[in-house]
Amino acid sequence: MAQLQIREAGPGNQGIFSKSNTFAIHVKDLHKSYGAAHVLNGVNLDVEAGEFYALMGPNGSGKSTLTAIIASVVSFDSGTIEVFGEKPTKARKSFGYVPQDNFSIPLLTGRENLVYFAGILGYSGREAHTMADELLKKVGLIGDADKRAGQYSGGMRKRLELATALFPGIRLLILDEPTTGLDPAARRDFFDLVTGTVDKGTSILLITHLGADAERASRVGMMYKGQIVAEDTPEALKRAYATVDVITVETGTHNQQLAQLLEGYSKEGKLAETQTGYRIYTHDGAELVPEVIRVLDRAGVGEKSIAVSTATLEDVFFRITQHSMHEATPQ
Repeated sequence: MAQLQIREAGPGNQGIFSKSNTFAIHVKDLHKSYGAAHVLNGVNLDVEAGEFYALMGPNGSGKSTLTAIIASVVSFDSGTIEVFGEKPTKARKSFGYVPQDNFSIPLLTGRENLVYFAGILGYSGREAHTMADELLKKVGLIGDADKRAGQYSGGMRKRLELATALFPGIRLLILDEPTTGLDPAARRDFFDLVTGTVDKGTSILLITHLGADAERASRVGMMYKGQIVAEDTPEALKRAYATVDVITVETGTHNQQLAQLLEGYSKEGKLAETQTGYRIYTHDGAELVPEVIRVLDRAGVGEKSIAVSTATLEDVFFRITQHSMHEATPQ
């Protein structure tokens, strides 16, 4: 698909591939396979020092594998990768990594968890206890410091795990799907906490499949089939790829006959399927709604809801790849 060869030039691409410490992350032509499955197919990525960068893509796109390689948790086949000008294994003390799955120890208290992780980093017992209390205050958990992590709510546990990535000297914070399982309010609180607690100048790499989370970043890269296929600021991406109205039709189910009817109202006949309905792309959203309602009535769709909105980053992704964000990437 020709569109997949287009990658928008964002501010971080100036001087791309130069070996410079101005880059928190520098990745060039990175490849990774598991047997016959090619997960990363020549990934190129530069994240500037102090930048908040979001890497967005569906399950199977390769984004979590890329993150694990950057964090030196997973090996790679070929290519170049640097964190602040060094190999990731040498730069480990300069970055904090919060993976998607919970890793705090349920039977330990919040304070004990932080003391444990500080010990792994080589801090003395006294230093570990002092830093643990400081970090618990930062993430708003000092009042629950002596409660077991297994008794924390989902949001509290994410805050505890964020604290493990904020030890002194951290210059890069890597967050892999950090809001999975959190409700919208907890997601908002989490990101407010992130932006409010990281030291000024700290780089942030966020991995997500949620456009609302990616909107918080200064620059967004969209990943599909092991490559970054578009990259720019959130607003620039929407201007370039999704300058249309979006009619969201919630039917609670999918019906091939209904989808074929609705395709006729969507720009270029491209209809995005969501988990509970469809998204229609048009230049005349408000004017088209009554006709869509009539089509739904004639098709016998009883319970339904329709809303008109501006395009989101999920819509940008669909326009580029012709696949919805909630779909797994085809292998």
